[in-house]
Amino acid sequence: MNTLTLLATIGLAALIHASFQLSVSMLTILSGHALGSKTSHKRTISLASSFTLGAMAMTILLLSFGAYLAANLFGSSIRPLVWAVVCGLMLGIGLAVWVFYYRRTHGTSLWIPRSMARFLMDRSKATKHSAEAFSLGLTSVAGEILFIIAPLAASALCLVLLPAPYQIAGILIYTVIASLPLFIVVLLVGGGHSLSHIQRWREDNRRFLQFIAGSALFVLGFFLYVNAVVAPSIIARGVTL
Repeated sequence: MNTLTLLATIGLAALIHASFQLSVSMLTILSGHALGSKTSHKRTISLASSFTLGAMAMTILLLSFGAYLAANLFGSSIRPLVWAVVCGLMLGIGLAVWVFYYRRTHGTSLWIPRSMARFLMDRSKATKHSAEAFSLGLTSVAGEILFIIAPLAASALCLVLLPAPYQIAGILIYTVIASLPLFIVVLLVGGGHSLSHIQRWREDNRRFLQFIAGSALFVLGFFLYVNAVVAPSIIARGVTL
């Protein structure tokens, strides 16, 4: 795969990451509670921005660690078997997203255990300082590692194959795209839009988001399997013949 294809793959993986909703749910709860408790508009935006920065920081850390691990384990030549494992992981997680990412209830209740959901909700409501909001943003990304590990792993492998000057660009592309929903929520809150409208949109479109996330994992997994597993084997056989 050439540089443009690798960067495009990272971009698609980041879009898949962006379709998951735990961070958005926590940011919505945080902002709603701040507004409900008569916190000033400026302070609410500060808390929401700190939360977003925390989520971005954790995304950069996870992706950078994944790329570092891949570089040390596989070097600049990644075997088709490794790609096949990542593709299989994507297909498995894509199926899991279709089946149980959202609970079979009204609203936007997610897959996470109820005890953990209550803890995150309580922490979101109790957050009053920017440092707490930043750490909550870190937690929101780490808490969804079971689902974002597939796009992160694919992007980490792509980063290893990129020329050095493009690796930082790849990390920035992934982080910015993955954080787009958080940017949108902060901008809407900053513009005075009602959080109830944002939540209603999420509820009305949750099945669509669920279907798109699972389908995109299947598409990316199939694309990588063809380009990183099947194509090299065909070329190798051609050379042998």
